[in-house]
Order: sequence, then structure tokens, then C-alpha cells
Amino acid sequence: MKKILLLVLVSVLSLVMLFGCKKSETVDDTLIVGTNAEFPPFEYIEQGNIVGFDVDLINEISKIIGKKVEFKNMAFDSLLIAMQAGKINCIISGMTATDERRQYVNFSEPYFVSKQAVIVPEDSDIQKFEDLKGKKIGVVIGYTGDMVVTDMYKDTSSITRYEATGQVIMALTAGKVDATVLDMEPAKKYVANNKGIKVLDTALAEEEYSIALPKDNTALLEEINKALKTLKENGTYDKIYAKYFNK
Repeated sequence: MKKILLLVLVSVLSLVMLFGCKKSETVDDTLIVGTNAEFPPFEYIEQGNIVGFDVDLINEISKIIGKKVEFKNMAFDSLLIAMQAGKINCIISGMTATDERRQYVNFSEPYFVSKQAVIVPEDSDIQKFEDLKGKKIGVVIGYTGDMVVTDMYKDTSSITRYEATGQVIMALTAGKVDATVLDMEPAKKYVANNKGIKVLDTALAEEEYSIALPKDNTALLEEINKALKTLKENGTYDKIYAKYFNK
């Protein structure tokens, strides 16, 4: 009986070790990518799938570094929290590499340079960024537009924060806010798909998008930086860029 119990115990322990190793290997082999798929053309939903410039880019990176990709769609302001909790090990979501964020994550080399844009109704009297003073401004929580508006207008009582880009665009078209500030390329996409609004001929706050990675995984950071360099050198990056921006 003791021998049988011992054999059973050894078998159970072996299975635990086996499955434990497989789980670890799976995690190590997979980029669990957090994103906020409301930011076209960088990430958005099409026919139930997450697609976009960032998606194509991280998929090409994964091929070079030999990893699978698993996407997790979540609110933008949840991304850093999810990484710190170990739920994801990569973020690509049009995220700007700010000094504040660098306290919690590592950032890759920049992969895109963007500017901020002001969106207003077509009949608006707002003509430049300075005209926003005293107006009702809608922003997405955690987006650069939120930071820029908050920094320039210390009185934040006229600022309404939304969890998603779609929500702030709906608020603008419904007249609940007078303007919103978004990254330039997504701003163009939303204006093209929604009647009655326009992008002002003014640009603000140039910024660089980077891929965010856990602080303790410098090896992954190095791999991704090398892959980005390869994609820029072999022309793959240019092809992805042309697919989404040269239209």
C-alpha cells in the first residue's frame, strides 16, 4: 500500500511539474499584448477581429523574435495596471513614452511620431487650440489629449473625461462637448466616418509612440528593439505604413 501511495504521489508530482513547465514555456513563448482597439488606424475592430497598424507591426515583430501573439482588448487607462499585475507582458496601443510611464514600464525605441489634433463641429467658432478656453472639452482618460488639455487649462471643471474614443466622439456629435483633442491619425479617421465634425488645421504636442514592456524583462526589450530595427531596414515597416497611411 505504501509503495502504491508513493507511486501515486510521484505520478501526481510529475504531472504538476510537467504542466507547470508547459505553462511557463507557453507564457515565455507568447507576447500577451494589451491594446485599446478604439484607436484607428492603429488598432480597431473589424469583423470581430483586432486589426490595424500596431497589430500588423507587433505580428511582424513576433515572427522575428519567435513568439506567438495573444491580444487582450481593454480600456487604455487599464493597460499599465494590467502589466503591473502580470496579466499582459506587452503593450502596443499608440502609447506615448512619457517620463511618468517610464517609472512603471520600459519602452522600446519609438516606432511612430504623431501630433495632437482638435476636432470640432463643422459650424464651430473654434479655430485654434487657444479658442478652447472656456469651452466644454471632451478627452479620453489617459490619452495625450487629456494630458495636454489638463496641463494648459488648470481649471479642469470644463473638461469631461471618457473611457473610450467612441464615447467622446458621440458626445461631440451630440453637442455635449464643444471640442475634443485626439491624436492626429485617429482624429482623421473619426472625422471621415462621422458627419458634421472636422479637424482644425492646427497641430499640437508632437509625440513618439513606443511599445511598453515589463521593467524586469530587459531581454525582451532588447529583442523587440532589434526586431524593430530589422523591420525598418528590410522595408517591412514601410509596407505596413503604406497600407494604413498612404491612401
